[in-house]
Amino acid sequence: MTDENLADRTRSLIVRMAPEAPAEVNDDERLIEDLGFDSIRLMELTVALERVFALPRQNPEQLVDVLKVGDVVRLVQSQSTLGSSEQGSSE
Repeated sequence: MTDENLADRTRSLIVRMAPEAPAEVNDDERLIEDLGFDSIRLMELTVALERVFALPRQNPEQLVDVLKVGDVVRLVQSQSTLGSSEQGSSE
């Protein structure tokens, strides 16, 4: 899976879970202020991202700076095991 496919799937999941979701989101939109996420909904999003993208379990301290859609996309791209083997990673 390419980084762009991963980013598109991440944005799609955010749109489906956002309480105030527009048809599309851009990376500058804020999860709480723009999309209406509250603390419970953010926890649900975290669990969904972990399951869908095979991410390691996230600690709240790791997510303090994840405030915008683009932050979520970068987090998924950096931690997902789905794309790494297909991209020829030697990890």
